[in-house]
Amino acid sequence: MKLQAAKTEGQNIFTAYGDGYVSINAVRHHGNLIILPDRLIADWTQAGFATLGLADFQLLATLPTEIILLGTGKQPRFPHPELLQPLIQVQKGLEVMSVDAACRTYNLLISEGRQVAAALILS
Repeated sequence: MKLQAAKTEGQNIFTAYGDGYVSINAVRHHGNLIILPDRLIADWTQAGFATLGLADFQLLATLPTEIILLGTGKQPRFPHPELLQPLIQVQKGLEVMSVDAACRTYNLLISEGRQVAAALILS
């Protein structure tokens, strides 16, 4: 599906998504990644959802955002509560959703000027 967001000039946005990929500013990505308005962290983790670790969430806790969207594939899957401790300690919000919902929500929040990141598990 192709996406188009308003008021996002000069920022990273999702321009399409599909099975096993997302496009950011018309560039296709197939690996797990984190997108922020001003940067992209490619190959965020080599883990699949079932093997996400504390270090993956410690990195998320360092991001300069108010909320993090965690895209977990075709369906929302919730991480073990122990993994959320780094985010709780720094009082960062986490919303768990499917990858396609994370793409749409990220674009909407960016267009509103919100400080958001999307962390996606694509592999």
